[in-house]
Amino acid sequence: QVQLMESGGGSVQTGGSLRLSCAASGDTYSLPCMGWFRQAPGKEREGVATIGLLTDTTYAGSVKGRFTISKDNAKNTLYLQMNSLKPEDTAMYYCAVRSGTWCPLLGDQYNYWGQGTQVTVSS
Repeated sequence: QVQLMESGGGSVQTGGSLRLSCAASGDTYSLPCMGWFRQAPGKEREGVATIGLLTDTTYAGSVKGRFTISKDNAKNTLYLQMNSLKPEDTAMYYCAVRSGTWCPLLGDQYNYWGQGTQVTVSS
């Protein structure tokens, strides 16, 4: 089993920054892919960014150049640095992990999920 706990969400104004964290515990060694996803009210869940075993990263086009995904293997923690935030970034943000070497932005491919942390960006 794997447990994921997100933190770092909050309310900021347009142009502000936040850093999300996701602490992982349990059998994470068999789950090399980690990712961030988000879901806004009334919208489908979308992939934001993923990072693989070799720190290869993938970003959604809407966040590329503004968000940075990273991980600290020693701390078993995943991060998402979000800069130049926009109101359309407002959503519940979730971290997730999956087995395998392919790290897609497809939430259905992920095995374990955290409870989420809310990000609200006001104009």
